[in-house]
Amino acid sequence: MREYKTQMEAAKKGIITPEMEVVAKKEYMDPEKLRELVACGQVAIPANVNHTALSAEGIGTGLRTKINVNLGISGDCKNYDMEMQKVDMAIQFGAEAIMDLSNYGKTNTFRRELIAKSPAMIGTVPMYDAIGYLDKDLLEISAQDFLKVVRAHAEEGVDFMTIHAGINRRAVEGFRREGREMNIVSRGGSLLFAWMMMTGNENPFFEYYDEVLDILREYDVTISLGDALRPGCLKDSTDAGQIGELLELGNLTKRAWEKDVQVMVEGPGHMAMDEIAANMKLQKRLCHNAPFYVLGPLVTDIAPGYDHITSAIGGAIAAASGADFLCYVTPAEHLRLPDVNDVREGIMASKIAAHAADIVKRVPHALDADNAMAKARHAVDWDAMFKVAIDPEKAKRYFDSAPPSERHTCSMCGKMCAVRTTNMILEGKKVEFCSER
Repeated sequence: MREYKTQMEAAKKGIITPEMEVVAKKEYMDPEKLRELVACGQVAIPANVNHTALSAEGIGTGLRTKINVNLGISGDCKNYDMEMQKVDMAIQFGAEAIMDLSNYGKTNTFRRELIAKSPAMIGTVPMYDAIGYLDKDLLEISAQDFLKVVRAHAEEGVDFMTIHAGINRRAVEGFRREGREMNIVSRGGSLLFAWMMMTGNENPFFEYYDEVLDILREYDVTISLGDALRPGCLKDSTDAGQIGELLELGNLTKRAWEKDVQVMVEGPGHMAMDEIAANMKLQKRLCHNAPFYVLGPLVTDIAPGYDHITSAIGGAIAAASGADFLCYVTPAEHLRLPDVNDVREGIMASKIAAHAADIVKRVPHALDADNAMAKARHAVDWDAMFKVAIDPEKAKRYFDSAPPSERHTCSMCGKMCAVRTTNMILEGKKVEFCSER
């Protein structure tokens, strides 16, 4: 029997848990230092007691930037095999988290299989699953019904849940008073807004927040405080709705910590590049340095089909400025459910953004791979380059698609390769081109 219910409770009691030991080793951090960060809420280790396949990861201050992969079944795309292929790809490429956003039918069969096999953290949004799980229309669902879904996900082994508790009546009043170009673009947020407007009731996750926390504490589920009023276009960024909700999330963060429930806070959204750094600092200040989980931000609204790029640009800036966790975006964003290739592109774009930020944040050993690549390129050692590349298969496929006449060059520069030329001169060799034809 554990002496503690949650990682945070253990940390406050001075206990270094097995999960903390795993994370400390991965992060090259002293376990006692990590324990202190967990105790004060600056690091979360989402680790449901029922997720036995988990390889624990930490999210927060001083740690590597983590990435999340969204997938799941929808009413228009019900291919369970394809979703499991996406799971396998996410695990293969080292995504630290997978969110099952299924919103069609009885989703628990897929989710249980996912939890049973995945070493990555598993997240869900219970609000998405409520209608299918309960087999009720939105207006028929009671506040206690929503809590039943939270409990069901916790029992199954979900490590973190997005709970949109900040969109209460006060936040809704501010949103409606100010107005917006895109209104509410959060799926969970829009469903709660509709439920509140149709029933006249307060947001159940806000009204019964203590009950939600009691459920999460029982299974050591981390609460990811959802940003229902995140901006869905550049015009809506950093507006009254977004900031008003963020103020609520700061208070909810403290209330969760009082019950030893670990917290992450979710953030924007769509946002111009010059606003991102300030938003990261604002969130950290208002939410007491809790780990920050961002979708993007997407830095322009006009790139459907390329939003993995707009997201990677924003994600790199966000993470370099203090965000701890990036939710990937695929080329299919705003267009359709992503296929397996879209997922691959989204993972790679997000991993590049996270790694670029870790270099700026001076995360221990973040530069090791870059230094290894530089040495391999200096030696024009293609096998070594492929080995250290973030996507070795793609790098090798591109190289092999137009092979050079000489192995120690590539088909762009051929024998005029700058590295080859400089190496030859420094080795005391003569560089000749015409005689080599």
